[in-house]
Parts: sequence; C-alpha cells; structure tokens
Amino acid sequence: MSQAVPQTAMPKALALGVGIIIAATMVLVTMRRDIPLDPARAGVPALQVRELRFADRADGAVVATDARDGRGVAVFDPGTSGFVRGTLRGLSRERKREDLGPERPFRLTAWADGRLTLEDTATGRIVEMTAFGQTNQQTFRGLLASKEE
Repeated sequence: MSQAVPQTAMPKALALGVGIIIAATMVLVTMRRDIPLDPARAGVPALQVRELRFADRADGAVVATDARDGRGVAVFDPGTSGFVRGTLRGLSRERKREDLGPERPFRLTAWADGRLTLEDTATGRIVEMTAFGQTNQQTFRGLLASKEE
C-alpha cells in the first residue's frame, strides 16, 4: 500500500537565479558592513563631542567618566537607566568577542542635524541614539551637558 511520491527537480534556471540572488545579497551585506554609519562622512558637522568611559561599580552602579581627565560625569544606580545599561552591555559584548579591553573610550556626538550617536572607538560600531526615542536619547544627551564632578 505504499505509493511512490513523484520527485520533481527544481528547474536549473530557477536554481541558478536563486543562487545568484543569494550570492549578490551576501556580497552587498559584506560590503555594507564595512561602511560606518558616520554622519561626518555625509558632511554633517558635529556640534558637541565627548569621549567617555563606563565602568561597573561594586554596588552594581555604572559610572560614566570623562576620558580626557577621568572626572565623574554620571552615576547610573542599580535598577535605573535600563536603556543605558542595555546599550553598553551590547557594545561591551562586542568588545569581548573581539578580545578588546576597556582602554579605548566611547565617543558621544551631537550632530547639527539633531542626531545623537554613541561610537565605540575600539570596534568602530556606532549606535544611532535618535532611533530609540526622545526619552532614551535625552539620557545620553545629558552626558554631553553634565559638568564634571
């Protein structure tokens, strides 16, 4: 009572077309990955730039310091500023994956077109803060405005 299921082969032209599309997609993705999302390359001037370091404190707080002079900029207490913590966790994970330490600072930049970016100077990865809404963006914008403690 078993019936043979007829097997139909994919037409060679279709298989070739699918293969070309997949190959072209892989090439384009690889090429795009090497192009940083840097507004400066588009001629947009930076209005304000601050290089920062972030460190975990023993009590669970995250401390932001100015990379130039080591002065404190902000403290994010445990259970607060989830967006800041999540963003930094993602960037730190990439540093660990590439076996990079915390020596190189992060660069926070406010651009003339209203955008705000956080660049990991160790990996070159740039996070566009504007994409995450006004409230989350304001948290990082506050790091530009805060005076050293």
